[in-house]
Amino acid sequence: MGILSDKKPALILVDVQKGFLDDDYWGGNRNNKDAEKICGRLLESWRELKLPVFHIRHSSTNKDSRLHESHHGFQFSDEVLPLPGEPVITKNVNSAFIGTDLKEQLDVQDIHTLVIVGITTNHCVSTTARMAGNFGYETYVISDATAAFDRIGINGEKYDAELVHLTALANLNGEFATVWDSGKLLLEL
Repeated sequence: MGILSDKKPALILVDVQKGFLDDDYWGGNRNNKDAEKICGRLLESWRELKLPVFHIRHSSTNKDSRLHESHHGFQFSDEVLPLPGEPVITKNVNSAFIGTDLKEQLDVQDIHTLVIVGITTNHCVSTTARMAGNFGYETYVISDATAAFDRIGINGEKYDAELVHLTALANLNGEFATVWDSGKLLLEL
């Protein structure tokens, strides 16, 4: 058994919602199609160890968005459905800390270590991890429990989802968070 579980790390599941299964809507060519399954396995481990879990969901203000509350995509993915008593925090911007009581809930529970997973690597996962690092939390982002989509650059060039994903993780690692894969995380738990 590793030493991370002694720190009572909170698992922060960011936007693991059905709307992200629609590749074409988000730019196509999503990398890491197994992200939800890996998030689900990590959630099972957290529950077994009785560690804190926070489910974050995005509620878009755009009625046409796959993440608008009127759309089926607003729902959590089947692999990570919250259990009764597990906090569900709804946001409508990229960071799980803005416009929510996430920080207050973490502080009340004296949580100082966060493990962040979810979708997308370069948007809500990255923004949440950056703020967590700036707030002083010991922050981990799990590379194979996140995913990204192709992006179009400022000059119309197309960036492959895997490159977007890896670049976002590289920007976080060592500055705002420590990036591990799920195997390393489970070893350290």
